[in-house]
Amino acid sequence: MRFHKLGNIQMEKKSHHKWPIRVYYEDTDAGGVVYHARYVAFFERARTELLREKGFSQIALLEQDVAFAVRKMNLEFHRPAVLDDSLIVETVINKVNHASIQFHQSLYNSQNGLLLSEANVVVASVSKQNMKAIRLPGFIKVGFSCE
Repeated sequence: MRFHKLGNIQMEKKSHHKWPIRVYYEDTDAGGVVYHARYVAFFERARTELLREKGFSQIALLEQDVAFAVRKMNLEFHRPAVLDDSLIVETVINKVNHASIQFHQSLYNSQNGLLLSEANVVVASVSKQNMKAIRLPGFIKVGFSCE
């Protein structure tokens, strides 16, 4: 079992959150292959659904002046996804810092299990008012602590 230090709290590495996605025509280029920028949208949707599963509404967070902004994203493409593929995004929270959350995301073809793409993403907590970095509210840290 891996643990990450969160201030004075030990945070267990999270189990995988899984989110299904279907490739539609709008996601592909003229050759029927998923356009590279669409992977960013797939990963974003999966992170949003992870937040929702943890009980966090982005609208409610915005009302409390808490927003999230991608600070860093590294993508690696292994194999293409194509029109009508059934995909699954696995998201793991690797680390929770004072003002950011680090995610590792993997995109698989759900029919054959092949790894298609991976992303390492750092999402910063920012004020909705001025878009400057702010500390993650305690209730968010608690929400991402050991299950």
